[in-house]
Order: sequence, then structure tokens, then C-alpha cells
Amino acid sequence: MKDKDLTEALKNIIEKELKIFSKLIPKDTIKNIENSIFPQIEKIVEQSGYVKKTKYENLKRIIDNLEERISDLEKN
Repeated sequence: MKDKDLTEALKNIIEKELKIFSKLIPKDTIKNIENSIFPQIEKIVEQSGYVKKTKYENLKRIIDNLEERISDLEKN
């Protein structure tokens, strides 16, 4: 599952559960709650072994570059 999909799924679940209260709470308050909760959710998800796609791609690029450098050094 893509990181954006996972975040959206979690966001939808929380929004669904808070829908009853959303009529009583101003939208600014809900947005502030989202902004404070979702970074924490992302940390929990990452601690569970999942990483964002962008982070994975960056790490893969670094690894590929390092492997190429090692290969070049072994040739010399």
C-alpha cells in the first residue's frame, strides 16, 4: 500500500469516527487536530516497518550509487 493511500485510509477512518462531533466542533479545530495527529500516525506506521515511498526511493538510489562505486573500486 502506498504511503499516501495508507495515510488517506487512516484519515478517512478518523474522520468517519469523528463525524458526529464535527457538527459540534469548528472546522479549524478539526484541521488542527489532523495536523497534530497525522505526523504521529506516520511515525507509528514507520516504526512498524513501513516507510514512505519517497524515502524508500531515496534510500534505493543511495544504495545503487554505493554499489556502483564499490564495483568501480573493485575493477581498479
